[in-house]
Amino acid sequence: MSKSKKQNVNMYKAILSLKDIRECQEFFEDVCSMSELHSMEQRYEVAEMLLDEKVYTEIMKETGASSATVSRVKRMLFYGTGCLNKVMKRLRASDAKTD
Repeated sequence: MSKSKKQNVNMYKAILSLKDIRECQEFFEDVCSMSELHSMEQRYEVAEMLLDEKVYTEIMKETGASSATVSRVKRMLFYGTGCLNKVMKRLRASDAKTD
């Protein structure tokens, strides 16, 4: 395994070792620029709204995302690896159990 591949694996191991939400927020604040972090949070919010079958105009208005971002997230949700869908469904099921 090349050094850069090992470093990538180590980064993901570090993410998996985070203990709680606060530590996770602090980790990503250290690793990402505020712009990168905002973009990831916005894309996640867009994905949630797409899964809730909201329309583009509503998503754009509520999130401030461009139509290109909404379109990109939609393509990723429906033609990507499927991991985000799986994780979001798992989280929603977990949240439903606590309600």
